[in-house]
Amino acid sequence: MPTARTEPMALKATIYKALVHLADMDRNVYRDEEVTLARHPSETDIRVMVRLLVYALNLPESDDDGALTFAKDLWEADEPALWLKDLTGRVTHWIELGQPEEKRLNRLLSKATHVSVYAFNSNAAAWWTAMQESLDHSRNLTVWQIPAEQGKELGALAERSLEVDVTVQEGAIWMGVGKQSVEVGLVRLFGKS
Repeated sequence: MPTARTEPMALKATIYKALVHLADMDRNVYRDEEVTLARHPSETDIRVMVRLLVYALNLPESDDDGALTFAKDLWEADEPALWLKDLTGRVTHWIELGQPEEKRLNRLLSKATHVSVYAFNSNAAAWWTAMQESLDHSRNLTVWQIPAEQGKELGALAERSLEVDVTVQEGAIWMGVGKQSVEVGLVRLFGKS
């Protein structure tokens, strides 16, 4: 007697909703944004909160020239974590999280006006040291490191529904949810702001 075959169930995203209050005094950007994040089944709380922080740090003053949006990097290999597209659909800022491979970065550098990478693992500095020589010529690349311990602290702030305050002043960054706050010491590994 034949046995019934069942198709594997597709894993579903967990939805996070956030109200982000940004006060970036260094760039003179002050915005309140409601955002929805789809958390991939393999994604950690740390990565979700890093995505949210990176979103706030890259919000433009207005959406007049295009909006910064979350993309589907963990779902679609040809998309970043976030991107800013102009009104014609051209990618002006491609934002990667983690430690992409050299081949991917070289391909991305020709796709977008600017590419930013935010690495947040404990071996980020070693990863960049190994990559830097081959990408040292890149004028449209910026690589940042979020210290791993601070990434863990950000992950502890994660909730499915949150109100987040992000403050930037004289290079110092604070991200707070309720009475909890994390100071993030963003380190530039390569490029200009």
